[in-house]
Amino acid sequence: MTTKQDIHAAVQEHYGQIAAGGGSCCGPSSSCCGGGADQDSLAQALGYSAAELAAVPEGANLGLSCGNPTALASLGVGEVVLDLGSGAGFDVFIAAARVGASGHVHGVDMTREMVARARQNAATFKRRTGLANVTFHLGHIEALPLPDASVDAVLSNCVVNLSPDQPGVWREIARVLRPGGRVSISDLALLRPLPEAVKGDLMALVGCVAGAALLEDTKAMMAAAGLVDIRAETHGEALEALLDPSDPLHQRILAMLPPGLGPSDFVTSVLLGARKPV
Repeated sequence: MTTKQDIHAAVQEHYGQIAAGGGSCCGPSSSCCGGGADQDSLAQALGYSAAELAAVPEGANLGLSCGNPTALASLGVGEVVLDLGSGAGFDVFIAAARVGASGHVHGVDMTREMVARARQNAATFKRRTGLANVTFHLGHIEALPLPDASVDAVLSNCVVNLSPDQPGVWREIARVLRPGGRVSISDLALLRPLPEAVKGDLMALVGCVAGAALLEDTKAMMAAAGLVDIRAETHGEALEALLDPSDPLHQRILAMLPPGLGPSDFVTSVLLGARKPV
């Protein structure tokens, strides 16, 4: 049986390879979730603007998105923001430009190579913008290295589904949010249960598929953590942008599915929003 430690180790290994420039978790031309487009084209297909992409340091966008969580967050000047699974800092830098010098953005990632790369990118970001308002932490999203009630908004992009303890992640999100604080998370969710062969495939998990929970279950986890005003916007077109039929992971998963069905019959990209009660 696959343990939490096994899953963490597999995710760290694969994303460490991405950070080191050794390709993606699914193949040399893929994103985390199987997309074959170049990073900027994929990001634009997922809702990022050309201006946002131009503002981030080169190398911060690794093509690991499945949506744009900053689009729903409505970040304001002076706010404190947390990005879960911050990678090389892509969403952190976009958020940092929005909150300005009086705000701050924290990124948490469990992969040392990603944190090191993000910190290098932060130096470039400071030279380019004059902003020194980002901090990258090495840590697990199931045990966030931030105090209670310390952030105004929590972001995440295609990461929560990789956790072996998703209820724990939502509890941690609720813990670090200030009263009235909000959540804006882009992730993958299941429209129907996956076949057991796919659920148990560790490579599918690292490729952002087998770890996805049923959308209704995800909403229940959010509510159980104490979040309110829960909303979910599904974006099937975003998933289509991620899928490359020639990708080895796509082919591997397709072979496990019932005839005539593809990944998009089971999985969707979803933008999740909620807030912590005042």
